[in-house]
Formats: sequence, structure tokens, C-alpha cells
Amino acid sequence: MGETPGDRLPAGLYIVATPIGNLRDITLRALDVLGAADRIACEDTRVTAKLLAAYGLKKSLTPYHDHNAAAARPKLLDAIGRGEAVALVSDAGTPLVSDPGYKLAAEAAAAGFAVTPIPGASAALAALSAAGLPSDKFLFAGFPPPKAGKRARWLAGLLAIDATLILYEGPSRLADALAAIAETARDRPVAVMRELTKLYEEHRRGTAAALADHYKTAGPPKGEVVIVVGPPGADEAEAPDLDALLQDALAAMSVKDAAKIVAAATGLPKKDVYARALTLAKPDGA
Repeated sequence: MGETPGDRLPAGLYIVATPIGNLRDITLRALDVLGAADRIACEDTRVTAKLLAAYGLKKSLTPYHDHNAAAARPKLLDAIGRGEAVALVSDAGTPLVSDPGYKLAAEAAAAGFAVTPIPGASAALAALSAAGLPSDKFLFAGFPPPKAGKRARWLAGLLAIDATLILYEGPSRLADALAAIAETARDRPVAVMRELTKLYEEHRRGTAAALADHYKTAGPPKGEVVIVVGPPGADEAEAPDLDALLQDALAAMSVKDAAKIVAAATGLPKKDVYARALTLAKPDGA
């Protein structure tokens, strides 16, 4: 299906991905659909209005979120039945991922309405692509349970699966979640991807235990967080050769610079990498 500006969209539900941070991360097709839709169902009208204003679009916005979904869903389905094209967006990323949109899509499909994906940004896939962990098999599991006991049981089952695991987590619970991962998979490689596509984007890599210790000391970070956990066996298969990395770096730069670069690349504690770099840089017998 190739929409162009000014096209009259056929009736149906359009699942439209929106940026996860950087407003430039929206597709031309998404803008065409948002501009041509009869109405847009969104989590927060203020967030969606800001996106539309950035591209000079003015549309009717209908709130659709966890708190009103049961009441709003029949009205949206009725609108489609009357011939309207309804676009569904989330505040950020691809709808239906950790939000109530799947119920609307399921009921629209069950009613015989067309459900059309308009693909684009996804925090889960963006994190996976840059995590440096195996991506041939992966499982997105959403948010861990907030209570410690239930979270531990939930993680124990997931961490046994032979696949890279992708989780969302709030900053205030990040250290606890990483500690829970470390209890089952202490040396499993993990990437914490924060504020993806935004000004203060940060990638931090290391073992589950090391990252848990870091965030316990540093405190909760700001912004949105995605945790990517390597699959079983990745602690052996994917562990970086620290000495080889340092020796390559030391051949071209100072101990301080080599340690800084290798620590950033591996996610290992800077003081540990620096200490090892000092040892490697000493002449034999010194």
C-alpha cells in the first residue's frame, strides 16, 4: 500500500509508529497517513499534538490509553464501521508494544476491518541493534514485575531461554532489576541503553553484576531505559579479550587514553581497566 499526500485513506485501523525521541525519526509514509486519517487515537493528546505541530499537521485527536481503553474502543470501532480511517499512535515508538493497542487491533481484525501496519521506530529493536549482543534470536518481555519475589521467579524462567532478552524498566527500579538478573546470571553480558535517539543517549555495557553495582552506587539515571541481556553461554562466547584490546590501544596511545577507550567499549569499570593497562604497559620485570 503506497499512500501519497492528499490520498483518501480506505476505512480501517492504521498502526503508526512514531519517534522514540528524535522527532526526525518518522517515516514519510507515517506522515502521509497521519495527515490523511479521519482521526488519530493516541495515548496523550499533548504529546501527539507536539509531533503533529512539528510537521504542520492538524487533526482530530482521540485519547486511547490504559485508563479509558474499554470505553474508547467501541467508539473507535464504530467510527471505522462508518467508513473512517483511524490512525493509532503511542507516545513513542510502535503501538501495541507494552500498551493497550493490541486489544483494539484484535477487535478490529475480528470485525473484518483492515488493520494496516505503518512501521518505524521501536525502542526494543533500536536497543538490540546497538547492544553488541547476539541478535539472531531474541525475546522482548516488556517490564519486569516490580515486586522482588515475583520478579525473581519471572526472570528465572526467561533467563533460561536460548535467546537475547530485551526488557523495559523504569530508572528507579533499574539497579534492583539488574541485581535480580545477576542473581541468576551474574556474568551474563548486559547492555543498558538509555535515552535512545535523544540528546543524552547513553550505552553502558558490562556483566549483570557489574552494572547492578554501578547503578546502586550512581543512583537512578534519568530518562527511558532498555535492558538487553545476552543469551545463556554469552558470558563465555561474547566476553571481550581485555588484554588484547588494551595492547592494541596501548600501541597507539597513552595508558590513560587506552584505558578510557577500552572501558567505554567494554562497559567494564574504569579503575579496573586502568589498573590492568598499567600492568601491561610496564616493561618486563618492572
